[in-house]
Amino acid sequence: MEHHNAASLDFRYRQLLAFRAGFLPKDRAAVDSFLQRLKETVAERGRGGQPEVVSPTVVALRELFERDGIVRMLVDQMIREVPARHRTVEDIPELLATLDHITVTAPLFEEPDGSQNHFPMSSLFTYMMMTTAGEAAFRDQAFNDALRQILREWCFFLESENSLTVLNTTEAGWLSEAAYKANKLYEFVIPDRSAPHWGWTSFNAYFHRQIKAKCRPIADPENPKVVVSANDGSVYKIARKVKEEDRFWVKGQPYSLRDMLASSAYVDRFIGGDVFQTFLSGANYHRWRSPIAGTVQAAYVVEGLMFSNAESAGKDTTAGTYSQGYETSVNTRGLVFIESDDPKIGLVCVMPVGITEISSVTIQVRRGDRVEKGEELGFFSYGGSSMALVFQPGAIKKFTVPDNTSGDPDGGPTVDVNAEIAIAN
Repeated sequence: MEHHNAASLDFRYRQLLAFRAGFLPKDRAAVDSFLQRLKETVAERGRGGQPEVVSPTVVALRELFERDGIVRMLVDQMIREVPARHRTVEDIPELLATLDHITVTAPLFEEPDGSQNHFPMSSLFTYMMMTTAGEAAFRDQAFNDALRQILREWCFFLESENSLTVLNTTEAGWLSEAAYKANKLYEFVIPDRSAPHWGWTSFNAYFHRQIKAKCRPIADPENPKVVVSANDGSVYKIARKVKEEDRFWVKGQPYSLRDMLASSAYVDRFIGGDVFQTFLSGANYHRWRSPIAGTVQAAYVVEGLMFSNAESAGKDTTAGTYSQGYETSVNTRGLVFIESDDPKIGLVCVMPVGITEISSVTIQVRRGDRVEKGEELGFFSYGGSSMALVFQPGAIKKFTVPDNTSGDPDGGPTVDVNAEIAIAN
C-alpha cells in the first residue's frame, strides 16, 4: 500500500462503497476489533494449527491458487500490502480458513451505533481492497468467479434452517427488542410471532421479509404519468442526457449506457435519457417493484464484479460520487426491461445492482409478463445494494424527488418503494 498513515487510511476507508452504503462501521477501529475476533475464532477452530478447509467452494479457490500463479501472486501481494498493524490475515491459507468459517456462520445482530459488523466479507476484505494489488485482484475474472461461488454457498447457508440460530430474542438476536426497533419490524409481515423464530424458516427469509401494503401505498395507481420508486433507499444521483459510452472509471463516474446495459439490443433507445439511482442500506426493505405499468420485454442477470471500487472515488472529497456510478457498469446486476403502455414513456430498465457480499439478485418475472405499477419484480438476499432506473429521452417531464446535492452519497433524500419519484411527459 502506498500510504500507511492513519489519516490516509481513514480517508480511503470512507471512500469505500461498502462504507458509504453502511455495510462497514463508521469507526474503522471497529473493523480492526472485528477482524481480530474473527482471527481468534478461526484459530480456535484449528486449535493451534491451520483449520481444515471443508467448504467445496473454498477448496475450489485453493485449487485456483495452485494452478494460476498470477492470481496467487496478486492475492499474496494484497495481503502483504496491508499495513502490518491492520493485517489480521497473514497468508493465503489463513484467508482460505477464514472464508471457510464465514460460509457456515450467520451474522449476529449488533446495535446500530456505528460500530456494528454485519457484513463479514466486507470487513475481511476492507484493507485488502485499498491496496494496489487488491485493486487488480478484485477485477481478475477467475478470482472474481471463485468468490462468487463462495458467496453463493454462504447464501445457501443463510437460506437453510441452520441459519435460524440468530433469529431469537436474545441481545444478539435479530428478534430482540433493539433489532425490532432498528429494523422497523412493525412495518413488516411477521409470519407467526408465537412460533419459533416468529415463523421465519431461515435468516434470508427474515431478511427479504414482506412489507405491509399499508406502509408502502402505490402513488396514484390509476395515473400512468406518475412514476414510482422501485425500492426503499436514498437518492445517490439523478443524471440526465446520459451518453451511450463514457469513461465510467474516472472522477465523477459518468454513466455509460453500453456498459450498464451489457451491450443489450435496447441500448439505442436509452441514449440521451435519464438515470435515477438510489442505494439500499442493510436495514432497508429489499424487495423491488415496477416503477410503471407495462410488459416485460427481457429480464436476466449479468454476472460481474463484487468487491471492486473505482480508484478515482478516493481522490477528491468534493466529488460526492464515490463508486456507485462505477458499479452500474461492472457489478453483478439485474436487467429488467419493461415497455410502458404509454408510448411517451416507452421502455424503462430496472437495474438492481449487487454490492460486495450482496450480489444475489433474484428476478421473479420473465419476458412477456404483464406487470402493474408497484408490482413486485424481485429481491436481494442478505445485505445492501443499489438500484438504477434508466429512462428513454423525453420520457420524464420532471423528477419530483430532489437530486443529492449534499456531496455525500448517503446524504441524499430518502425514498420509499411505490412513492412518487417523477412525472412523465
